[in-house]
Amino acid sequence: MQMRIRVRDLRLDLDHKDNEIKKAAAEKSGILMENIRGITLIKKAVDARRRKVYFTYTVDVEVEDDIDIPALVSLSPDVSIIKEEKKEEIKPGNISLPLSPVIVGSGPAGLFCALFLAEHGYKPVVIERGQDMERRIKSVEDFWRKGKLEPESNTQFGEGGAGTFSDGKLTTRIGDVRVNYVLETFVRFGADPEIRYLKKPHVGTDVIREIVKKMRNEIIRLGGEFYFDARLTDININQKCLKSIVINYKYEVPCSLLVLAIGNSARDIYRLLMKKGIEITPKPFAVGVRVEHPQELIDKIQYGDFAGHPRLGAADYHLTYRDKETGRSLYTFCMCPGGYVIGAASGEGQVVTNGMSYFARDTGIANSALVITVYPEDWNNEPLGGMKLQEELERKAFKLGGGNYKAPAQKMTDFLAKKPTYSLKNSLATFKPGVTPANLWDLFPVEFCEVLRRGLHYWDKKMPGFIDERAVLTAVETRTSAPVRIMRDENMTSVSISDIYPCGEGAGYAGGIVSAAVDGLKVAETIVKKYAPPQKRIEIEGEELVRGSLL
Repeated sequence: MQMRIRVRDLRLDLDHKDNEIKKAAAEKSGILMENIRGITLIKKAVDARRRKVYFTYTVDVEVEDDIDIPALVSLSPDVSIIKEEKKEEIKPGNISLPLSPVIVGSGPAGLFCALFLAEHGYKPVVIERGQDMERRIKSVEDFWRKGKLEPESNTQFGEGGAGTFSDGKLTTRIGDVRVNYVLETFVRFGADPEIRYLKKPHVGTDVIREIVKKMRNEIIRLGGEFYFDARLTDININQKCLKSIVINYKYEVPCSLLVLAIGNSARDIYRLLMKKGIEITPKPFAVGVRVEHPQELIDKIQYGDFAGHPRLGAADYHLTYRDKETGRSLYTFCMCPGGYVIGAASGEGQVVTNGMSYFARDTGIANSALVITVYPEDWNNEPLGGMKLQEELERKAFKLGGGNYKAPAQKMTDFLAKKPTYSLKNSLATFKPGVTPANLWDLFPVEFCEVLRRGLHYWDKKMPGFIDERAVLTAVETRTSAPVRIMRDENMTSVSISDIYPCGEGAGYAGGIVSAAVDGLKVAETIVKKYAPPQKRIEIEGEELVRGSLL
């Protein structure tokens, strides 16, 4: 038998050899090298807080359980014995489930919910308003090139959800044991195994697209079904019991269990739920802009003389600011090293920005959202007031950008000087379909602009050089998180209808790819524990629906 001892905060030079990790772990734990049977990397990060840049590691050291454990194991906070946790065995419930579970949405929450259910024999049916991956990519690229928006299939809607066109970050602050399942699943379907231990893992939009397709294959192989171009347009309820759903306004489908993994841009679903009396409450979120800098500038600020080291890659940053005058927070969000700013609208006559990177992160331009918190009291606590604020800003951005889906943009130095930008020729701006020089003080309330102005000056003191004459601000960033929460109880079901399971980011219970996936898993586990596998799989007939197939 072997035991595992976790050793934290191993600090090694950038040019270290792999065998030096084992040596450092032995020295810190006091365990003899010859007694170490194996090393498993748990966490790898870059420490740039000092003049010299290091890699830091946490590792698990495997030793035979009959050796003498050094006193350091019990005395040092950085060395401890890892107790093996028994994995909970999830057994199917015994309540009859007449029909397959229906999952609305194929983003992380929907996909991981469907995968878990399929692995346990529940033959889930996934309906997705957008297109399958191949057609969706073409629609999005047409929008970026020509400004031709497809309202039902875009960077928000379609196979894989909004995360398909993103940096594919897998960072999360939640300490849920299901995170490991999510990471292992990504690796299983094609992600680089390094995501298991990197402190800030990402997979890139190019890789995540392939992963999503492989997950679809597996769900179908296990008996699940996918239907694309299938928009949920009605929910039929009788005496607080779910009876059926309607797809595309005309196909009524019997339904005994509905998972709402809708994503935070499904505004029509929020309105539908309100109409049906399903409880929704407003929640805080954030709005703002995207900023772009030369990546080499961010590398130099973060890494100093070590910038450009081949083992470091493109640097990122995370900044926060608390504004004393207004009480609002300003923070960076979804920072994309070596990426692009992209058009992410899902509604006609609206401009929305997002950040995207490929796995290589090699464009030479860094971008990040700079967003300001907004609260339900800003819209008198109306359930859909935050959504209306988003729409108002997106329509104003569309108009300010010229009415052709180009985004209004401004040089950072012009914004700080409160003067319009007149030309962005040869600028860093990467926004697709394009940018229009503007004055962002005409877009946001003055209060928001003042918070951003004060925050930029504050950050320039923290990261000297952040205010740079080449930096560009592009608007508007509104889809940071859901503006509402679909209320659910301890059973993961809607407090209004017990057969409806809201989950993921769109339901207000997650804030990124991993946390949304974890929430989808929680819902799937709850269903499995309660119900026996379904008696019948739903078959949906609709001439315009595209049935998912194995690739």
